[in-house]
Amino acid sequence: MVTLAGIFPPMQPPEQICPVAAAAESAGLAQLWVWEDCFKESGIATATAMLATTSQVGIAIGLLPVPLRNVALTAMEIATLARLFPGRLTAGIGHGVLDWMGQVGARVESPITLLREYTTALSALLSGETVTVHGRYVHLDDVALDWPPAAVPPLLVGGIRPRTVSLAGELSDGVIIPSEPSTDEVRAAVGHFYAGRDGVPGEVVVFTSVPADSKARDVAAAVSDYAAAGATHVAIRTDEDDADLVRFVGFLAREVNPMLS
Repeated sequence: MVTLAGIFPPMQPPEQICPVAAAAESAGLAQLWVWEDCFKESGIATATAMLATTSQVGIAIGLLPVPLRNVALTAMEIATLARLFPGRLTAGIGHGVLDWMGQVGARVESPITLLREYTTALSALLSGETVTVHGRYVHLDDVALDWPPAAVPPLLVGGIRPRTVSLAGELSDGVIIPSEPSTDEVRAAVGHFYAGRDGVPGEVVVFTSVPADSKARDVAAAVSDYAAAGATHVAIRTDEDDADLVRFVGFLAREVNPMLS
């Protein structure tokens, strides 16, 4: 069965983070996603506030832009959250919006090379390994976490182009497909994702948006279509930046989700 999730977009003010997370938990929503856009809210800080405000709802970060973050720092932050809130965190990484990366002096010549090196190193650090690597972009010398997570949270990679999705299938626990993909795009991405996994299951997360005044049956139908195309999780936000997210996450949990059972 597909997992229905809500999205707290960084266009919303930070002071709405905790009320929306509390509403999602109260309504029984399984998962709430956040992401890190320049130059809005930190994905780690937002996830921390949500996890601390709640006790059951899963919190997922998608995406942390890897050119912006040293891999050791990201490993430290994810490990800390995983130990504080075991079993409730999912972490997603991606190569970021290249223009934004250029604005902060972090744009790289080969984003796919960086993403490969970064994903490999991050997975190893979170697994408690001591890592020495001198790649094109990632450089670690005898680095290990003092407090690795007791249970490593799922690590997902975001993208829709074949090379990135194939990398996600090879190196991570799942793929995040952003930007309201068509069902045909999801099917194609699923094929690339599973091609190198030798039958190992993974998560296929689709990000999409709907009008704030959508009917529950229409949203449920769209989620079901994505599920039929291979999505395991569908995360939804409204297409209105000033929408009432407290109401919207309740709508997803109480009105849409029962139609998916």
